[in-house]
Amino acid sequence: MTDTKPPAEAPEPAASEEEPPPPRQETVFQRFMRELTGGSILVTILSVLLALVIGAVLIAASDPDVQDRADYFFTRPGDTLSAAWNAISDAYGALFTGSIIDVNEYTLGRALRPLAETATNAAPLIAAGLGVALAFRAGLFNIGAEGQIILGAILAGYVGFGWHLPTGLHLIVGVLAGIVGGALWAGIVGVLKARTGAHEVIVTIMLNYVARFLIAYLLTTAAFQRPGASNPVSPIVDGSAQLPRFFDDSRLHLGFVLVILAAFGVWWLLERSTMGFEFRAVGANPNAARTAGMSVGHTYIWVMVLAGGLSGLAGVMQVLGTERYLTAGISAGIGFDAITVALLGRASPWGTVAAGLLFGALRAGGVPMQASTGTPIDIIVVIQSLIVLFIAAPPLVRAIFRVPVRSAGQPVAGLQRGWGA
Repeated sequence: MTDTKPPAEAPEPAASEEEPPPPRQETVFQRFMRELTGGSILVTILSVLLALVIGAVLIAASDPDVQDRADYFFTRPGDTLSAAWNAISDAYGALFTGSIIDVNEYTLGRALRPLAETATNAAPLIAAGLGVALAFRAGLFNIGAEGQIILGAILAGYVGFGWHLPTGLHLIVGVLAGIVGGALWAGIVGVLKARTGAHEVIVTIMLNYVARFLIAYLLTTAAFQRPGASNPVSPIVDGSAQLPRFFDDSRLHLGFVLVILAAFGVWWLLERSTMGFEFRAVGANPNAARTAGMSVGHTYIWVMVLAGGLSGLAGVMQVLGTERYLTAGISAGIGFDAITVALLGRASPWGTVAAGLLFGALRAGGVPMQASTGTPIDIIVVIQSLIVLFIAAPPLVRAIFRVPVRSAGQPVAGLQRGWGA
């Protein structure tokens, strides 16, 4: 009788490991707070704050009362510090009342007049800044906004005072003419970049000079020279072509609404459209985009045309909204300030709007600050330059304020890699 082995017991099934819960969806508020506390937004805010602190030191150093008391600093330091505090608080107080709200006025309309002036100064800065930022996102460094503003102002101004069309139609044609002028001027850069590989920085610099001398020449011709005027200035734009102003005692005009709509359009283009995806893909890596079947050359042309149109819109606001006639200085350096606005706004549409409002406030409040306190207006330019310096050196800002560096796995908002080959 043979022994039979009992059947082997089946192994017990291994206890199944519990699956980790799915990651929680991040809300818009949580994402904003993450960006605010650890990303580029915090660095931008701290850069502005640091620039204002250094500006305060310069205000105190340039104040005559502080200079007189500095000789007695070691014997009576309180007097020196008190004088410095008074100089800083008076200057920044005048900057605030000249750009945001005048607390000395009792009627709401007059109290908010500085805010309207800030919006007026910010509108062309935002429009041109959007043009620079859009090119940034495609990997192009568009520093030709100055020339594009001039060409937009030339065409819009000529339509405004040279053509006599019905009310409503006249304004629409003038606005479109300015946008087309800037688009064509920047389109030259896009075509040369796509067809010949010409560097956009060199071409835009040269076209800035061409535009500047072109408007100077045109203002000496019979078609652009104001009759009876000895200085180079054009006739005043017809009332039917002027951007309507919201208040009788303010320069704020319809252009500010147009620029907010333009910002929304740029946001939709970049975030919701196929063309915007191609812009961002080419800006991130043109070789990979070309391998994926995208036409890099066509992308360069289209992005420059759109960027130039936005800068041309800034010229429209200058000639049809704020100044209402052409001069050789119609651009007022807005094209170069727009580069700073785009950098400060991290090349995002709404960031550019916020940066444009900040620089518009500095422009609007600088003159009242100098008039009421004697603080040199050049300090405003220094503050703007310091903001750009700190924005360009985020490790320095993080080191000063001991801000932790974002971990490598998290996305970083900001400019795309590279500004063109």
